[in-house]
Amino acid sequence: MNISPPKEKLRITWQGVFSLLMYVLMYLPIAVLAFYSFNQSPYSGAWQGFTWEWYQKLFTDERILSALKNSLIVAFSAVSVSAVLGTLMAVGLARYRFPLKGLYRGISYLPLIIPDIAIAVATLVFLAAFAIRLSIWTIVAAHIVFCLAYIAVVVSSRLNNLNPHLEEAALDLGATPLQAFIKVLLPQLMPGIIAGCLLAFVLSLDDFLIASFTSGSGSNTLPIEIFSRIRTGVKPDINALSVILIILSAIVAFVAESIRHRANSKNGG
Repeated sequence: MNISPPKEKLRITWQGVFSLLMYVLMYLPIAVLAFYSFNQSPYSGAWQGFTWEWYQKLFTDERILSALKNSLIVAFSAVSVSAVLGTLMAVGLARYRFPLKGLYRGISYLPLIIPDIAIAVATLVFLAAFAIRLSIWTIVAAHIVFCLAYIAVVVSSRLNNLNPHLEEAALDLGATPLQAFIKVLLPQLMPGIIAGCLLAFVLSLDDFLIASFTSGSGSNTLPIEIFSRIRTGVKPDINALSVILIILSAIVAFVAESIRHRANSKNGG
């Protein structure tokens, strides 16, 4: 006689309800935004049918394409410089001792906790004090400030999981400090560097506040262009553009987290 095990009853806890409510509050506005991006009506308030028209128009809008180009230039430039400086900063703080190291560490990570508006105002005042003309490159310089800190944090977390004796072994075998860094340490740090760069790229691409304070004439980025258009009302084309940005940002963030998690899992194994 076979006796089937009793079925477990579905338990609904307040933690589960609270988590579900939080997810609804976070993602329902995004779902509504995506829904109205397919609205045939040029006004988002009334639904008049499904269409792909607004997505198609984005690829022929010269202002949008120009702003996208500027955003990509800023993001790639800022991340490229920050990848080098952030990696060196993380290695220096983790591997070397020098006076006032604790103070330097705290100052290095300040951009992570300082409000964006404070960074934007401080950068603008600095540029004005030295009579530096605002352009796309002043946006790059401002973005390097926070991209550098984010990359350094991710690389530092990767450094904490590495065996420091591997570098010592390379030095004992005759490698120079530079060779030990390039051939031993850098390959192990690469997953963390890539993950940090992807995270910084998303943050730079989505930044509005700092870019709006440091941009010059003709150097509008995509978030600035979006903000300038919604002053007269939110239209389906802006909804469509926002949906594309959300999807791309989510993909990049997912890839960055996957690379970081896989690297930590391999190191732990």
